[in-house]
Amino acid sequence: MKDSLTIIKVGGKIVEDEAALRRLLADFSGIKGRKLLVHGGGRSATKLASKLGVATKMVDGRRITDDAMLRIVTMVYGGLVNKNIVAGLQSVGVNAIGLTGADMNVVLSGRRPAGVVDYGWVGDVKSVDTGALSMLLENGYCPVIAPLTHDGCGHLLNTNADTMAGEAAKSLSGRYDVELVYCFEKAGVLYDENDEGSVIPVITPAEYDRLKSSGVVSGGMIPKLDNAFACVSKGVSRVVITRADLIANNGAGTKIVG
Repeated sequence: MKDSLTIIKVGGKIVEDEAALRRLLADFSGIKGRKLLVHGGGRSATKLASKLGVATKMVDGRRITDDAMLRIVTMVYGGLVNKNIVAGLQSVGVNAIGLTGADMNVVLSGRRPAGVVDYGWVGDVKSVDTGALSMLLENGYCPVIAPLTHDGCGHLLNTNADTMAGEAAKSLSGRYDVELVYCFEKAGVLYDENDEGSVIPVITPAEYDRLKSSGVVSGGMIPKLDNAFACVSKGVSRVVITRADLIANNGAGTKIVG
């Protein structure tokens, strides 16, 4: 039987709010067994860019990362946000270690080819070093991963945090019984987007098809669920979509199963 591993992905809206972050870290510290956290930090990057006179350009929710923006996201994601989380986890008894994908070569990416949109220094994940992450986990460390990778040629790349969490989960599922928890602004996938009490508890592939055809699931939720099912199909035991303040409640959120 494989040992368990919980991977939590949390966005910048939580990690950049002091009270919300304190609650998250307290709840995260209560998770039993091995664990790993992947975080965002986009709002802080946008705020710092504005102060430095660097324009923020977004296309379909994705940040255009030119040379100046790459310097900013490196400072914010790999520095300020990551180290605040690590320090906070140490204060609640979790021996955390902050990483970007370049550290220990844990996540190698390729620069996204320019098409209709040139995203600049944005990376698409090629590989995850399972051995490096497992070594940390087996020695009692909790990796805290910032959404930055590298291309093996000396360049850092801005990489989507959801993607990094999913790729880490897939890679580590060969060694662990992995539960991946995506935290976002709702309590789960909802039958009625205006009713937080209408959480769909479990979604199977067949149910997913029905929800899409009926229009219950649409828009930005479709790529989230596509990503979740891709993880399940590659060996991740469970994927949960919920709010960050509900991670301590094992029955909360929507569970994605194969």
